[in-house]
This record gives sequence, structure tokens and C-alpha cells, in this order.
Amino acid sequence: MTTKKISYKSGQKTVSNTGGAPVLETGVKDGIRHEWSGRVDSSGQASFIWMFNWEDLRSEGVNRLVGTLIVRTFSGPYYSKRVAIDWTDTTHSVWATFASGYPSHNITFEYNLTAHAVELPPPEKISFDEMFVASDKTDVVLIVEGKKLNVNKTFLSIHSDYFSTLFSSNFKEGQMKEIEIKEVSYDDFGLLLAMFSPNPQFPHDHTVEKLLEMASCFQVSSVTRMVEHHLLNNSRIGYEKMI
Repeated sequence: MTTKKISYKSGQKTVSNTGGAPVLETGVKDGIRHEWSGRVDSSGQASFIWMFNWEDLRSEGVNRLVGTLIVRTFSGPYYSKRVAIDWTDTTHSVWATFASGYPSHNITFEYNLTAHAVELPPPEKISFDEMFVASDKTDVVLIVEGKKLNVNKTFLSIHSDYFSTLFSSNFKEGQMKEIEIKEVSYDDFGLLLAMFSPNPQFPHDHTVEKLLEMASCFQVSSVTRMVEHHLLNNSRIGYEKMI
């Protein structure tokens, strides 16, 4: 379980008994959207409503918001109201009224919330030794940190421009049965190959950063597209962290 503090304080707004319930403010803070409206009736009672939506936070894994909303009016005697918040649904409305008898009110509001999120567990560790075992379909061995990965040249060349060039007749590696891949770790390289193996794995929030790095290094555009799709449609990583 992880938590994040989210606080917001509005500027001062004035509402009067001129009719209707105008929108006083709309805004968004850290994935929480709000719309604030208010009116004063003929008796001087002021009524306010806040509409909240935190669907963006839900997509990041947040499943609960807890805290308070505080409303303050500065017309005549000072008034304040505190509303307790404990939300699990992503859309909510909050009401507040002040019966002061004044025809207009100067008012502010603020909220102080804690977002609660459940972290996704890391993916199960992949056995690259089992995934890339020698078979009648493999024809070259890639050696990384002294460990062997059996692959098929043609299949690898289809997915990777880097290996398409490496296996061409212009390079000696094209005729070699074993090729050492340097300056990468066995786990990182195996993870990249696993994304487009005959039994493919899929990106996870814990692996996307490394996959993008490896896909760029070895020119595997299909893996880049897989990661981008995950980030746009399935990820719980916040937008700010993505950019």
C-alpha cells in the first residue's frame, strides 16, 4: 500500500443573490478534478456544491481518498465548515450551506486528501534458460554474461533491425554459430527477447523503462509499440512520471 498527499486551496470568490447558481471555479490538481458552484437565496442563505472526479487517479491504482474539505466564508461573522471525506467511488458531490442573512458571501475552500493505492506485484521471474533452450528451430547461440540463449536468426532478424544487419553477409557474425553480446546484462537482454519469443511475455510497470532502453539499443520497434500501448492503456504509472 502506498499513499500520496494531495492538497488544494482556492482563491476567494464572491457569490450573491443575483439569481442562478454560477460556476465559481473549475480546476484539477494531481488527478482530482472539481467544479464549484454557489448561490445565495432571498433569505441570505448561501448554498455551495462541489463536484469531484478522480477517475485519472483510479487509472494509476488509487482506490481510496481520505481527508477533509474546509469551507470558509468572510462575510460578516467568520464561518467555517469541515466535511470529512472517505471516498472509494470516483465521482462525488459535496454540499455546504451558510445561513447568515447576508446578500453576498466571500468564500474560499480547500481540501487535504490522502490517496491510497495498492501497488501491483512485480512480475514472476522468467526462466530464460527454459525459454531459449536449443531445438530444431534454433540455429544460433547468443552468449550474454557467459550464459547461452538459443534463437533463430530469421525470426530475430524480422523483429530487430540490429540483428538483421548483424546476421547479414557483410558481417562475420552472420556465419558464426555462437555470438557474444556485450555491454548488456543477461536478465535485461533475455527480457527483451521474451517480448517477441514464440511464447511472448508482456510489458509490466516494473519492466517498461528497461524494455524501452533495450528496444532502442537493439532496434526492436515492435517492443517499443507494445510498451507504448501498455503505458497508454494499462499502466498505473502517473502521467508526470511518464514524461
